[in-house]
Amino acid sequence: MNTGSMWEKTRLDVAVIGGGAAGMMAALQAAWAGAQVVLLEKNEKLGKKIYITGKGRCNVTNTAEGEDFFRQVPRNPKFLYAAVRQFGHEDLTALLAMLGTETKVERGGRVFPVSDKASDVTRALARGMREAGVQAALNTAVSRVQAEAGGYAVQLADGGALYAKAVVVATGGLSYPATGSTGDGYAFARDNGLAVTPLSGSLVGLVTAEKWPTLLMGLSLRNVRVTARAGKTKIYDELGEMLFTHFGVSGPLFIELSSHLPADLSGVTVTLDMKPGLTSEQVDQRLQREFAQNARCRLSTVLLTLMPARMGPVFAQCCGLSPEQPVSQITREQRLALASHLKALPIRVSGTRPVEEAIVTRGGVDVRAIEPGTMMSKASPGLFFAGEVLDVDAHTGGFNLQIAFSTGALAGKSAAAYAAPRA
Repeated sequence: MNTGSMWEKTRLDVAVIGGGAAGMMAALQAAWAGAQVVLLEKNEKLGKKIYITGKGRCNVTNTAEGEDFFRQVPRNPKFLYAAVRQFGHEDLTALLAMLGTETKVERGGRVFPVSDKASDVTRALARGMREAGVQAALNTAVSRVQAEAGGYAVQLADGGALYAKAVVVATGGLSYPATGSTGDGYAFARDNGLAVTPLSGSLVGLVTAEKWPTLLMGLSLRNVRVTARAGKTKIYDELGEMLFTHFGVSGPLFIELSSHLPADLSGVTVTLDMKPGLTSEQVDQRLQREFAQNARCRLSTVLLTLMPARMGPVFAQCCGLSPEQPVSQITREQRLALASHLKALPIRVSGTRPVEEAIVTRGGVDVRAIEPGTMMSKASPGLFFAGEVLDVDAHTGGFNLQIAFSTGALAGKSAAAYAAPRA
């Protein structure tokens, strides 16, 4: 069927491209504002990326307020002030409750559906759209968005077209392309004169220059501190959990660090503090006691009291020592080197894993080209952007989904007002 033929002779108020979190919210809010809305989704179902968030539980938002929220947004947080303040976490949870999905708050302010089912969030939004009169067209890919007199022609991949006074682009980024995030929105932006900043992965594992982390693949460390500097500037310093992998390092700390790294990694230094509760002097004193009590033991045996067994031999070699060396033969300088590495083990980051493996995309439609109070393009009136397609990304914990819902809500309301202004 030529999908576009359904609306070929009708000028719709609002066309929303993308049926993820931002797109569904935009369509819902536009319809509630009185606009005639169609939502175009290339996949066979709505919200495919929502289904995989929070390991299938959907960490839908976070209870962080005000500046506590915006501190979780490494890039362009000020751009989000209007969107988040007009539709925040309380607005979202109230909306979901109204649509039949209650939520709960867990550690760190993370909010999940009570059912622990991401599908309930998608179903709630789909139900709301349906009841509001949104026409959702699945398996409907868009090939081009072109300005014309009075609005936009939305060209469909099947050869059809539809026409709308306003268009909301909510196509996602490049992460998890199996969910339909293949960068379509960036082409729509460029075709209409908007700049797109460089694209890469954010919230993604890090590749290390050294091979020793790969020898520890699968080992996780808790209550450690990771510090990163770009030149002399500290860009990250947090306590938490990490994971060694087949490519280098991952886990919550390093995934979060990835969103703070500059494009040029040549001046970046990263250190791992395995004993953050102790000073360097206290670590050295601990080593002296262990050595004195185990004078006849090998270094690897003593290191069992300080770290997981698998890590001891690798750690000793990182310090330039043999794990088989008797502790009675370790010099003061070597002991101080062990203490220094326990407090600041260098990890050389050479790159990030591919964007396809990232939780979100870093980069996107340049927010300087977007009006933050409406989400509309400054150069192309009637063209709105929302969600991951924008050059805004945040830490894990529900912040990225809240940004999608907030920008989607603002874009939808603004598109409806633009398309059908009320007297």
